[in-house]
Amino acid sequence: MAEFKLDGRMKVKSLKENFNKCFGATLRVYTTPACKQFADDNATLASIRAEGAKGGELTVGGNLRVGNFEDKIKEMYGIGVQVADKSNNKLADNSVTLVAAGK
Repeated sequence: MAEFKLDGRMKVKSLKENFNKCFGATLRVYTTPACKQFADDNATLASIRAEGAKGGELTVGGNLRVGNFEDKIKEMYGIGVQVADKSNNKLADNSVTLVAAGK
């Protein structure tokens, strides 16, 4: 089963690359939970973390549902992420697993 770990020291670019490598889907990372502005690829997760968000380390497995993953990132870092298909054309359904989103 594909999985990877992320923490506050990870750069946005590395997060997106690791996500794509593990699950085959595209990850869109935003500076706010409302998903209005894309995060800078060179920023660390800690640097864009919302005030009051706890941060920390998270292990992400392929059987995690898209909606649960997006909610967990919002809860931990106070930022928004959206999972899209491998060609980055269409957002994945929140009820599918991360592995299914990349197929």
